[in-house]
Amino acid sequence: MSILAAAVAVGLGAIGAGVGNGLIIGRTVEGIARQPELQGKLQTTMFIGVGIVEVVPIIAVVIGFLAYFS
Repeated sequence: MSILAAAVAVGLGAIGAGVGNGLIIGRTVEGIARQPELQGKLQTTMFIGVGIVEVVPIIAVVIGFLAYFS
């Protein structure tokens, strides 16, 4: 049962990060298309957001390891 819990934690974390990254990057591209002069600011904000979203699968892997080894 702990293997299943670990797999679900990692899988949902990866799906969530994928959806989050897609939304962030898509909205950034829309913003750059509307106001090209803000490209630098929008890209900086996008990279910060993507970095924060990428923490989710890392935490999911840690939770998966905790579920598997406990």
